[in-house]
Amino acid sequence: MRTYWNINGNLKAINEWEPNCWIQVTCPTEEDQQELEDKFAIPDYFLSDISDTDERARYEYDDGWMLIILRIPYVKEIRSRTPYTTVPIGIIHKRDVTITVCYYETNMMIDFVSYQQKRGVGFTDYVDMIFRLFLSSAVWYLKRLKQINNLIEKAKHNLDHEVNNESLIGLSRLQDSLTYFITSIRGNENLLAKLKFKLQVDELDADMIEDVNIEMTQARETTSIYSDILESTMDTYSSIINNNMNTVMRTLTSVSIIMMFPTLIASLFGMNLINGMEHSRFGFIMALVISFVVSGVSWWILRTKRLL
Repeated sequence: MRTYWNINGNLKAINEWEPNCWIQVTCPTEEDQQELEDKFAIPDYFLSDISDTDERARYEYDDGWMLIILRIPYVKEIRSRTPYTTVPIGIIHKRDVTITVCYYETNMMIDFVSYQQKRGVGFTDYVDMIFRLFLSSAVWYLKRLKQINNLIEKAKHNLDHEVNNESLIGLSRLQDSLTYFITSIRGNENLLAKLKFKLQVDELDADMIEDVNIEMTQARETTSIYSDILESTMDTYSSIINNNMNTVMRTLTSVSIIMMFPTLIASLFGMNLINGMEHSRFGFIMALVISFVVSGVSWWILRTKRLL
């Protein structure tokens, strides 16, 4: 889907392309890709790179085109192993043509457009737009991190009541999401550090870059903190599970030892040998009494040693 935006003054949609407008391409079809290649002569390999979910954040120049890939947070609507992940968005610029391409519909881009419309001032130039996209991505990383933290706290609350596989698997999936986040944020930081020396930055852009750096640093540090906390939590519950397993095995072993003595006594008196109680009417009762006494003594010893 292609949307053309007039970026002068209030951000508003227009029907067709005009110089210095912003072309927003979301979930491009084959027709969209073909028009971008034919009408604007965008390198086809770059569109293919953007469609790769694992493409790293980077920039390059090709035939006058400035080609940038920024990684932004994305939440999968369907149930998956990593509900929170990151996807690439391509920023393409050449003279009077500015295009963004993303193969996923993200809340970040919807909010980005809505926020710029509320500001009512548009973008001063393509450099301002690029750095505002960086800022928006950093803000949305922080939003998603708050959601992940809430899910972590919810899973920990459930595990405090009952250690179950579902909550542990949920924590493991959130750990994967944090790994994707911190890798993408570091890539964006490196990209920003390179771009601020490659683009024509004025005083306003310098202030914007400082804001982006602050938000990016906060997002990276927050991700690292949550990742460390989650790793520590997983280790703690792993130790709890092992301790519970050891307690169960110790109890079962102790019960087996206690039950072994009545079996041993019954086996001795049940052997086809002369033991003096073959013809006694109290023989069976005596065997029971001996079994109970020996089992009681065994239970008392194990209880004293805190093995039961």
